[in-house]
Formats: sequence, C-alpha cells, structure tokens
Amino acid sequence: MNTTGHSFPKFANRLLQIACLFLTLAGILLAQTSSQQPSSPQTQPSPPASQSPSGDAGDQKISPKEAEQLFRDVDEILKFASRDSDLPIKQEVKRKLTTRDEVVAYLQKTMAEDKDAQRLRRSELVLKKFGLLPADFNLQDFLVKLLREQVAGYYDAKTKTVNLLDWIAADQQRPVMAHELTHALQDQSFGLDKWMKAGDVDLDEKKNPTPEDLEKDEVSEARQAVVEGQAMVVLIDYMLQPTGQSLLTSPQLANALKEGMLVGTSDSPAFQNAPIFLKEALTFPYRYGLDFETELLRSGGKQKAFAAAFTDPPESTRQIMEPKTYLSGERIEPMRLPDLKEDFKNYDRFDIGSMGEFDVAILIDQYAGVETSHAIYPHWRGGYYYAVRPKGDASAPLALLYVSRWSEDDSAAKFAAIYAKALGKRYHHVQDSTEQGRAAVELQNLESLTGAHTWLTEQGSVVINVQATTVFISEGLDQPTNERLEKELLEPQTVTAGR
Repeated sequence: MNTTGHSFPKFANRLLQIACLFLTLAGILLAQTSSQQPSSPQTQPSPPASQSPSGDAGDQKISPKEAEQLFRDVDEILKFASRDSDLPIKQEVKRKLTTRDEVVAYLQKTMAEDKDAQRLRRSELVLKKFGLLPADFNLQDFLVKLLREQVAGYYDAKTKTVNLLDWIAADQQRPVMAHELTHALQDQSFGLDKWMKAGDVDLDEKKNPTPEDLEKDEVSEARQAVVEGQAMVVLIDYMLQPTGQSLLTSPQLANALKEGMLVGTSDSPAFQNAPIFLKEALTFPYRYGLDFETELLRSGGKQKAFAAAFTDPPESTRQIMEPKTYLSGERIEPMRLPDLKEDFKNYDRFDIGSMGEFDVAILIDQYAGVETSHAIYPHWRGGYYYAVRPKGDASAPLALLYVSRWSEDDSAAKFAAIYAKALGKRYHHVQDSTEQGRAAVELQNLESLTGAHTWLTEQGSVVINVQATTVFISEGLDQPTNERLEKELLEPQTVTAGR
C-alpha cells in the first residue's frame, strides 16, 4: 500500500492513513498466503515460527543469496502485475531491503509529525462519543502495538521504492510484492499522492462548510478502496497463476482472505482484540475494495476496473460497498445543514464530518449485529455529525448533532430505534423524559422509533426526533439550541417566489 490518504468520515480515514494500512493488511496476508496459496513447484513450506511476520524475538535474517534473488524477482512480478492490470511499466521500480526497526522508526516518525495523526487523537473523543471505542481505550497505544506486530513490505510513493523485508522468508514476500508493485504501476500512471488528494476537502479548514463540502468528505476513502482493491486483485491472480485460475474463475481464495482479514492471526493479538470499529475501518479498503473491483472486472473488464477507475473514481463509501450505484451514476442530494455559526454561537466547534454508509453500517453492526446491519445500511441516503463543547470549557464532555437521511420511513425508524437502544450501553444513567404526555419508551424491546423523544443522561439530554426519512439526534446540547436545530432541519423548507 502507498503512504498517502486523507479524510474519511473524519475519524475512520484518519485511522486508515495513520495506521498505515499497507502494513496492517500485508502482515495478515503474509500469515495467510502460506496456507491459502495453491500447491505448485514454486511453493515451498512455510518458514518456522521464528520467522513469523510479527514476532520480533525470533526474527531470522534472509541470506544475501535470498535477498539477491528477491531483488531480481521484483522485475518479473512487476511484469505480471502490468499484464494483469493493463497498467504500463514506465520505469524501473527502486527496491530496498529494510529491517523491522527501520520500518517501525519510519512509521513512528510519520505518526509524530503528520497533521492527520494529530487530528486522529482529537477524533478519538468523537469515536468514544458514538460508542465506537470504549471510554478507557487508548488509541495511540493500540496503533503502536499494531504497527509493531503487523509491519510488512510496502511501496513508498514518495521515494518510488518498494521496501522488502530482511526478516521474512522470500517466498512469503512474493505475493505481497505483487500487491505492492501494483501500487508502483498506479503511481507511474496516475501519481498516487496527487491523485489521492484530488477532489478532497479539509473540513477543518472550512469555517463555514457547505453541504457540497460534506459530500466530498469520503472522497479519499473511496479512492483508497480503488487503490487497495486493484492491488488485491493482482495479488490473488498472482497466487492463483500456477493453477491457471484467476479471481474471476476461482473466487474462493478471495473469500478466504477477506474472512481472515477481520479475524486476524494468532500472532496478532492487538488486531484480534481490537473493537469492531477498528477491525472494520482498517480492512475496509481491502475487503470492500476487492469486491468493488471484482464487480468492475465482471461488468467492464480490465479497462473498467483499473485505468477507468482512476480517471472516473468513486466518491463515497456507498459507491464502494454497492458498486451498482457507481456503475449507474447514482447521485444523492446533499444534506441540509443548519446555520452552524448562529445556532452554535454558545459552543466551540470540535469536529465535523460526514457519516457515510460505511459508518452507519459499523454503528448498526456494533449495536444490532451484522445481519441487521446488512438489511438496513443500503437504505442510507446521507448523514453528518457536528461535535462541540460549551464555549470556553475545554474540559466539558462533547456535545453532538447527528443527522441522517434514509430511503424510506421504515428504515429511518429502525435505525433510530437501534441508536436509542444503544444509549444504555453508552451512558451510565438513562432516564426517559419525553414530554407531551407520551408514554416512556422501553428501550430494551424497541424495534422502531418515530416522533420526538428525550432521555436524560449524566452528560445532558439526548433528543431523537424521527420525521419521515430524517433522523435528528442531539446529545448534550441545551434546549434552546435543540429547538432551533429541530425547527431548521425538520420543518419543511419555504421556497421563495421566483426561485
């Protein structure tokens, strides 16, 4: 994987880029390729446990002869990747043999200096507000542990170099090289760093973001899925080459790899024990990117799946998760935004971002299970959050506005019910205080929710107001602010004559 990336539904993509996904997945792949790779004269037995991808203590250096052969293999694997993707080889790819300590030092330096790493630390609080991370979870410590156990080969788009590893057996590195050298070809044709940033918007730098700005908040995540999905196609085709099969003719290997990504390996305790959100976010561009590219291969061949996906890229997680929406050219109307400056004049802005289809899928998955998530998330049609604190009080709990839109009333009501039921898991004390004489809602048995409801928690009131296909949620905001926001966002818009 390349070392580029930018915003995701704010918090998730910051995690993707700072955790350097190219290393995370490669470590998992290295552990899986020996068991998944088809038998052939070129396939040798797996290395002993002392050469485990993530174990430091028993690292064994590959021999100078093995390193020399691995360097020569780069050119052959690059040719395979070019044939498989139809992306031309425009220049030789530099190669370097790297130690584990050098890679870890490079990553830690990147995390310390990169401004997105600093944003990630702030976004950790937003993740906890949504309940996607436990309140006592230390994201920084997790990332350090993850990098240490998952470090693996990678292509650096800045130096145009594929970094090979001196502690992992050459046969285990070759399939991952097919993945990384696909990034080299992408870079040679389209310039990965520049392409990843094109069309993106930094909402942190927007004092008054527009609905159109929020629409672009998932651009780099969608592009990251293209980059990684294409590389996954080539990796699988490379592994299947000795059998005469490919991804399209033998999808079983792809399914096995995708399942393994979420589970992790026994020598990857940090990943195995990670919260659902982190597992899903870290593997999203690989799993869903692979499915996206597979659908493009089926519908339009290599040209559609590779070069055309760069010249006409997807723009959202919805298009990645549901390729038919990309192929059909679906366009979703931008969400209505409140007057952020006026409505939140008593608050200091903390964070803002879109809540895309992938985000709601994780929310539903965490609180209602995978089956329910798959039934509901395709009905998502827009969403965003705005996190604030009372003006001048940096120690106060975050307050939150979250608005989502759905394709039908029933899906909106079901999502609202799932969100409401989760309040008991996110707050210590939840008391129904819905006004207007309405009966208290039994959260435990709630299946759908419509109308306006209020609960009191130790961090202030939570309001959930479901009107047709719109779900309005506020947490910790004062009543006058809530009333202004509900009026602005839920009441029908007036149309001025002549417009």
